[in-house]
Amino acid sequence: RAPHKACCKQLSVGYLKAKVVQFIFNSNRSFLCFWFSMAKNCENKETDARIEKHPLQNNWQLWYYKPDKSKHWAENQLSVTSFATVEDFWALYNHIELASNLQVGCDYSIFKNGIEPMWEDPRNKRGGRWVFAFGKKNVSPKELDEMWLEVLLCLIGEGFGEESDQVCGAVINIRPKMDKIAIWTSDCKSSQAVMKIGKILKQRMGYMETANYEAHGDTQTRQGSTARHMYTV
Repeated sequence: RAPHKACCKQLSVGYLKAKVVQFIFNSNRSFLCFWFSMAKNCENKETDARIEKHPLQNNWQLWYYKPDKSKHWAENQLSVTSFATVEDFWALYNHIELASNLQVGCDYSIFKNGIEPMWEDPRNKRGGRWVFAFGKKNVSPKELDEMWLEVLLCLIGEGFGEESDQVCGAVINIRPKMDKIAIWTSDCKSSQAVMKIGKILKQRMGYMETANYEAHGDTQTRQGSTARHMYTV
């Protein structure tokens, strides 16, 4: 894989196209899985325009956070691009840096359009997040990238059934000793929905440790490990 600057490329489905995209809908909800193999570059924009695209149920926005002490936290959170189809997602994913290759202190976030990856957003302020932590010594970069991709597919594929409306987005934090993947939900008091989301994520990632759910309001008033765990799976 050739190196790429994180999130700085001009993205287009013209870079590549999905050779195989298959949708599987379960009996309860349109939960999709993807089978694909990436083919050669499209020859031109006209060819690209003729590709049949498969819309996602929601539009999504990619954000990139890079710490800069001279700026306010919100100014370091950069909106990169949005996508609304299966093909656009894969074009984006295959043309940005892998999460494991980001500099320490950086984040990727993918949120539904109209929701910013910050506690103050109206859709987030009454919610919380499931946190899955990965020690550098216990999880390889390849494994981290595979789990992050699994989370993204679950996210954009509406893999939480009727609880998918509760999901706001996902964040991966790259840190010196321990990386984290978090799923943000809109209502921390919807215990049944929150627990279902946590259990599905844990199973999809094959996560063997205990995962904790923290309310954003509690996290704001406490620091690090002192945040109260509302739920665990």
